[in-house]
Amino acid sequence: MRTLAARFSAYLCRRKIGNVQSRNFSSSPLGKDERTLEEEADRKIGWFLKLIFVGTATAVAYNFFPYMGDTLLQQSVSLLHVKDPLFKRMGASRLSRFAIDDERRKKIVEMGGAEELLNMLGAAKDDQTRKEALKALVALSPSDEAAGFLQRAGAISVIRDTPDSTEDAEIEKYKLSLLKRFQNLKFD
Repeated sequence: MRTLAARFSAYLCRRKIGNVQSRNFSSSPLGKDERTLEEEADRKIGWFLKLIFVGTATAVAYNFFPYMGDTLLQQSVSLLHVKDPLFKRMGASRLSRFAIDDERRKKIVEMGGAEELLNMLGAAKDDQTRKEALKALVALSPSDEAAGFLQRAGAISVIRDTPDSTEDAEIEKYKLSLLKRFQNLKFD
């Protein structure tokens, strides 16, 4: 038995010395540092590729969702019919994002979105709902056709009757922007 234990001990001793010698006589004195630098570079390249992927996916999604068609516009307009103010705000927010050109603004008006936004603004009991309705109306107003429809629907009186907010200055900004737009078009 003693010989087996002695052999094992001698083996471990040689193994230890062999490892020390191989480390001391390696071909690259900075092997560990180089490996660390390579791993760090690989990690940075990996993050860079992930950032490019996320950026590309975000850009595609941002540009794709507005083009999903009339179904999404119709859903947004139908959210304005719901009694819950949260859903109304979501619908108005969507419409303000979709109203990026005259064609889409015209579609929103044709679907009844402008009229519903005016109804929403007139019936709003909180500043957040008023703000989203005004924001969507501002997004629609650059189109002469939409602005004309809003004027015929009584938007000027609804906007003027909208209570001022002491907490949210954006409401005043949107109101003034809309009234100025109607004044510039000689609707007032």
